[in-house]
Amino acid sequence: MTEPELLLGHSPDPDDAFMFYALAREKIPTGPWRFRHILEDIQTLNERARRAELHISALSFHAYPYVADRYALLGCGASMGENYGPMVVARHPMKLDELRGRRIAVPGETTTAFLVLNLILGKSAFSHEVVPFDRIVERVAEGRFDAGLIIHEAQLTYQQKGLHCVADLGRWWFEDTGLPLPLGGIVSRRDLGPEAMRQIAGIVRASIEYGLAHRGEAVEYALEYARGMGAELADRFVGMYVNRWTLDLGETGRQAVSVLLERGQEAGLVPACGAIEFVT
Repeated sequence: MTEPELLLGHSPDPDDAFMFYALAREKIPTGPWRFRHILEDIQTLNERARRAELHISALSFHAYPYVADRYALLGCGASMGENYGPMVVARHPMKLDELRGRRIAVPGETTTAFLVLNLILGKSAFSHEVVPFDRIVERVAEGRFDAGLIIHEAQLTYQQKGLHCVADLGRWWFEDTGLPLPLGGIVSRRDLGPEAMRQIAGIVRASIEYGLAHRGEAVEYALEYARGMGAELADRFVGMYVNRWTLDLGETGRQAVSVLLERGQEAGLVPACGAIEFVT
């Protein structure tokens, strides 16, 4: 009998690759399930979740209120920035307030980075254009935008293009709330049923645990998705976003997610999504 196939969407980035290494290379048991990995940028995954195309997916927390009726959040697999996170960069030093009215390249309108930038500056306080996340630094350096909102490994490499950090959104959030910044999580489609979702949460957690316990081989695998980063830089990046929060959001992590979405709702940036479920 053929095992049921589940479509698993995640980003082609070192942290996601590290997290799903054990699953992709069949290092752990997966019970009655087999997984087909779908690699897409996070904005595309957010859009696909709106259409409920994937059984399990990485998802920006910004996007969750739009899919909460069809997907439940897992208590593991989250990317959290503790006093660090996405950045706004520019060719010349400037103050945060000077971003108002500027033209900013952003990686997607449903990314959490975009939500937080709107919380900081105010809704519609700047003009923006969606640019592939791995092209933003280049476009800003070329002078095509006043500033760029960067995610993923560009947070560690933007200075190579002579750019300056205008704002670290994770630092702003921590100073304002005392909480880590919840960037993205893993969701499971509700129509799989409660027991299947619990099994999936266990498999995802086991994959993360395996990577952390076999860090060297997992980082080596993640280098395939590191877009030119060396092993040391890739390991540093993985350590930023695959950590204790990834294993289990815990009470503080769950509070951070709730506060983020409540603030987004109050600012008219996201719809209400009610009480948030976390599958463990």
